[in-house]
Amino acid sequence: MIRLGTTLTLRHARDYVPRHGSSTSGFLGPGFATEWCLEAAGHPKLTIQDTRWDNGERDVVLQQVPLLPEMPAALANLHGRHRAGIAEAGPGRQRIMAYLSEPQSGGRPKQKRSLTTAQLAEGCGSALLRELIARPGVSLEPSFDLADPQETERFQHAIVFQEEDRETPVIAYVLTRLMPTLRHVGWAAADG
Repeated sequence: MIRLGTTLTLRHARDYVPRHGSSTSGFLGPGFATEWCLEAAGHPKLTIQDTRWDNGERDVVLQQVPLLPEMPAALANLHGRHRAGIAEAGPGRQRIMAYLSEPQSGGRPKQKRSLTTAQLAEGCGSALLRELIARPGVSLEPSFDLADPQETERFQHAIVFQEEDRETPVIAYVLTRLMPTLRHVGWAAADG
C-alpha cells in the first residue's frame, strides 16, 4: 500500500492480466498488465493498468471498466485516455513524461505538455512530487530544485526511474494524469 497524501491510497491488485488492444504507437496485439487500485475514501476504486505489450512497448492508463461506477464527468472522461507511454532513458533506466491532464469546463481534460517546473509542481501537488522524486533511483528531467521550482522556462519534463521499479511509473501517472482532476472533483485534498 502506498499513501499519496492524506486522502489517496494506491494498492497493487494483481499481475499478469492478459490484454489485447492498441499500444501508444498503434501496435494492435497482445500484452499483459499489472493492475493497481487507487482508492479515495467514500468513492469507487479506480483501476490503473501498467501494460507491457508484446512488441516491447509499455504504458500506463486509467482502465475503462465494463460497467463504470457513478462519478463526475471530468473523472469518467479520463478512463482509457491520456495514456502515459514509458520509454528507455539509458541503460537500466526508463522515463514517463510528466504531462498534466487538467480539467476543463466542458468535462474533457486537456493535456498540457510544456510546463514551468512550478506549474508541474502545483498540478501534481508540490509535496507529493518532491516525495516521488526523493524515491531511490528517481529523478526529474530537466533537474530543478522542487523546493523552489522555476517559473520562467517551459519544458517537457520527464520522471526517470530504474527499470525494475514497478511503483514509480504508476505513482507518476496518478500525480500527473489524475491528480488535477481528482482535486477538481473533490476526491483528493490539496496534498493528495
